[in-house]
Amino acid sequence: MHDPQCRFCLANSLLIDTPIAKLSRFYLLGSIDPSRPAQAMVVPFRHVATPFELTADEWADLGAALDAARSRLEPFGPSGWTLGWNVGATAGQEVFHAHLHVIARFEGEVTSGRGIHALFRQA
Repeated sequence: MHDPQCRFCLANSLLIDTPIAKLSRFYLLGSIDPSRPAQAMVVPFRHVATPFELTADEWADLGAALDAARSRLEPFGPSGWTLGWNVGATAGQEVFHAHLHVIARFEGEVTSGRGIHALFRQA
């Protein structure tokens, strides 16, 4: 099932980039922001707006998708990870097809040692 207007539904051919990996129920996108190359997104093939709509089988496969994302980002040499879902416009979701952000974190970053909130706070 897909939404004909959704750019993350692969059947629509609306992505501006190419998936870096395809698994059974998820695919991975790398970062298109050259200033943030050590990031990826885990995206379900099936169109769902939020992770609350994922099936039990999709949740069961999420671990393999996260492992694939970690493996793709490990060459950057991160010392930590931040994982996050934006769910709903109020929470910052811009594409209403569920996707999990996988962000490699590094010692010496301005936000090193601080949690997910520090990544989004304005100075």
